[in-house]
Amino acid sequence: MLQAYLNIFVIFLLMFVGYWLSYKQWFTNRTADVFSKIVLNLSLPFSMFLNITANFSRDEFLSLFSGMIIPLLSMLVTLGVSFIYRKLFRITTTRQGTFSTMVTCSNTIFIGLPINLAIFGEPSIPYVLLYYIINTTIFWTIGIYLIATDRPQIKETRVTFHPLVALKKIFSPALLGFIIGLIWMILALRVPILVKGFGTYLADLTTPLSMFAIGIMVYFNGVKNLKMNKDIAGVLIGRFLLSPLIVWLIGQWIQVPTLMLQVFIIQSAMPVQNSVPILARTYHADEEFAASSMGYSVLIYMLYIPILLKIIYAM
Repeated sequence: MLQAYLNIFVIFLLMFVGYWLSYKQWFTNRTADVFSKIVLNLSLPFSMFLNITANFSRDEFLSLFSGMIIPLLSMLVTLGVSFIYRKLFRITTTRQGTFSTMVTCSNTIFIGLPINLAIFGEPSIPYVLLYYIINTTIFWTIGIYLIATDRPQIKETRVTFHPLVALKKIFSPALLGFIIGLIWMILALRVPILVKGFGTYLADLTTPLSMFAIGIMVYFNGVKNLKMNKDIAGVLIGRFLLSPLIVWLIGQWIQVPTLMLQVFIIQSAMPVQNSVPILARTYHADEEFAASSMGYSVLIYMLYIPILLKIIYAM
């Protein structure tokens, strides 16, 4: 357990480096966009491809898909509970869609992948990817629609929502790298040495650039500008208590390997999806609410993850 704590600490040190270099004006807000594009379009696809082809056989991977029902059910249940919560606690009308999206969908790649690697190592990667597929699909379909409906001019917002754009986001380069790796593995093809060497260098950029990007976002959102209120508190309760609890409860009903359930719990309790503030700005929703929720969730997560990890190891 101590080694896992140290590994997590290293991950957050990278985030602090991103924050510090932003303070020193080495990085700008634009730098986070560049790092995000490198991760999503280059390093992460190669990471997905190489891990699938190197670590799994066809039979091993096909046996995993039965576990996809847990993240699917848990996220749909969490979404339903978020609707009840926002009525009971009177979440501000212009924040309700963004609220439900943040409670339901988590940061499964930029923080989720490095954290799971730090805790469980490479055996956790296929489970991370399974949760990522469901999380990404729900986020870029139901989630983006809910954020769009927060705009006061709801009629106009619905007109600007395009399912094809959401479909393009679902089939991102990262997911395509995963799919190509899966096909490569099923066909039992050998990865060329040149592709493996080149891809490894790019894949190794995933964790540092991801955490740098999160540190930059936290800095430019402004720690001093974070404003706690009951709506943000509801997001944190949903992210860190409600979501993992629902995964655990479903895991008692549907039997899956222990490591799979542990990864799903960790993934479900990640901070807010880092794309939410950007989408809130795009759809003229409450950007300040989205940015503050993401900032608080990242900062509190540093104190929360050791507690969750202790619970996980006791399972």
